[in-house]
Amino acid sequence: MTASLTNTTGIPIRGARAGSGLGTWFQVHAKSLSWLLPVLTIGVMAQLWNMTGTPQRIDDEGTYTAQAWAITNLGELTHYTYWYDHPPLGWIQIAGYTSLTGAFARYPFAVEAARESMVFFAAASAVLLFVLGRRLGMHRAASAAAVLVFTLSPLALQYHRTVYIDNVATPWLLAAFVLVLSRRQQLAGFVGAAACLGIAVLSKETYLLALPFLIWIAVRRADHSTRRYTLSVAGAVLAVIGGGYVLLAAVKGELLPSAGKVSLLQGITYQLGSRQASGSVFTGGSLANEAASQWWALDPVFIVLGSAAAVVGLFLRRVRPIAAMLVFLLLFMFRPNGYLPVPYVIMLVPFAALLVAFVAERSVLALSGRTPFRSTTRTRSATRRLLGTTWALVTAAALVVAVPLWGSQLRGFLITDLDKPMAQAENWIGDNVDKSSRMLVDDAMWVDLVKDGFARQNVVWYYKLDTDGAVEKQSPNGWKDSDYIVTTDSMRTGGNSSSDVRQAIQNSTVVASFGTGNQMVDVRQIHPQGAATAKQEITKASDQRKTLGTQLAQNPSLQADAGTKSQFRAGQVDERAMLGLGQVLADRSVQVARFTPITGETGQSFRRLVLTAQTPQAAVRTERTFQALTGTYRPESVERDGDTLTVVFPTPDPTVAVTAS
Repeated sequence: MTASLTNTTGIPIRGARAGSGLGTWFQVHAKSLSWLLPVLTIGVMAQLWNMTGTPQRIDDEGTYTAQAWAITNLGELTHYTYWYDHPPLGWIQIAGYTSLTGAFARYPFAVEAARESMVFFAAASAVLLFVLGRRLGMHRAASAAAVLVFTLSPLALQYHRTVYIDNVATPWLLAAFVLVLSRRQQLAGFVGAAACLGIAVLSKETYLLALPFLIWIAVRRADHSTRRYTLSVAGAVLAVIGGGYVLLAAVKGELLPSAGKVSLLQGITYQLGSRQASGSVFTGGSLANEAASQWWALDPVFIVLGSAAAVVGLFLRRVRPIAAMLVFLLLFMFRPNGYLPVPYVIMLVPFAALLVAFVAERSVLALSGRTPFRSTTRTRSATRRLLGTTWALVTAAALVVAVPLWGSQLRGFLITDLDKPMAQAENWIGDNVDKSSRMLVDDAMWVDLVKDGFARQNVVWYYKLDTDGAVEKQSPNGWKDSDYIVTTDSMRTGGNSSSDVRQAIQNSTVVASFGTGNQMVDVRQIHPQGAATAKQEITKASDQRKTLGTQLAQNPSLQADAGTKSQFRAGQVDERAMLGLGQVLADRSVQVARFTPITGETGQSFRRLVLTAQTPQAAVRTERTFQALTGTYRPESVERDGDTLTVVFPTPDPTVAVTAS
């Protein structure tokens, strides 16, 4: 016996067998799965492929990663004082994923583990976007196209890979729209939608902007006889979830401002009023302009087409609330004196992709005469076909432009390793910086350095140096209490507001540098005595190296080409290497190879010495000579391969002349 089952669009499915269980579910949804699974696989693979290489890790990613890591490894809500800048549910979910999957143990850098969780949340969003399209009456092919745009647009891929709590909130918001469109069990659907929206807002507070439009759909679809009841229950659920956050602050005694304590009210006041405005999108150099410029550079075609689809969607009843929400969110960016966060675009992407696919489908239907809306007059029918033709031509033109643009952008995402300088810098620090040193760092490095053996209180997120009372107590002299500062693009741009960070950079010198341009990462040694004094000491140390190198170059036992001897005379060779070499040359002749810098140390004194003895016995004696050096002169490593020795000395202090100690 066959029965008429109902799919997600409310359209009966004839011939489907009534029943329950997983087999029946697959039978009913087989066609949808045949469209969804291929595009979902493509989207997931695109996000996974080289996700650790591009884009380069940034400070915000490190913050959410460190907060998630702190929950599971430190038993704390954050790795610093939690001050209610964002609700914590976003990174709590990241912590849940990494804990359940053991992600932190699978990657050399913590942010990479958190990026894996972004793949999970993006995949969930893609599935829900497909379901939402079907709930709105879209064909499976159109819903699949929306998923492809959502997952493959370079704009989407850039931000879906990046560890932002907006990505955690997105599937919850999409689930809220899916549930509010439920045709059966309307009370359960509305309550579920309210719960999902509450979770989305407690993951990222800006998602509260979707509330009026969710209410619009609920009011429009609610059964008249039970509307007041169902909406009241849903509203109560949302209030209870939001109240939980307020209750957390109250239980901790941090609801209202008090001396020496953070508060929820203080966090809300900061986000809504006292936070530095981003400026106008149209003002060059403003934060808003830079954010919008970054979005535009990634995918101008999707931005234009998505914005146009939102306007067209206002005239299509079925998607009007979603189109109105997207138009509102776009206009919200242009408000004066507001703050525009860079990941703000994440909330817009799924709905823009949905509307692009929906309007494209309607244009095809209008051209084919298969539109579900019957025209009462020939004029209306002709108008609809004209508009359909226009949109079809616009979409075709967009595809012509987008295909090569997307191809070039996606190729970069799949093969470029923009994060290499960050990885090199972290490895250099682990190999060359004493574990007792105190460092100011980009938060993207915080977890890695703490796991590598640096004391937690000695790895200082630069943002907290003069904004967190607990950190300020540990640094009574501010930047002068730190030994190193590791500068990244995040710090060079975001650290400008901190006087301590600026002074730390100004009163430091580069000891290792990796990458170029925006990807450049510098490890800088801080000089508490000040830049001027440090410069004098560096010059003095360089002069002493020149004197010693000139004398060594004249030693008849030294076998080296003219270029190598000029490196000695120019003071480019580490003093400890020259002093050790001097002891060797006192009783035997050796050949010294041309000096080359260790990776990241271009421009620094050469501390790696490669020399060749005349006989194997002489090589053994030379090895013993270097191994016998003690104290300041002791090498970091001495390796012998036949007659050739490679001697590496520890990273020097550029202001200290070894011979003067």
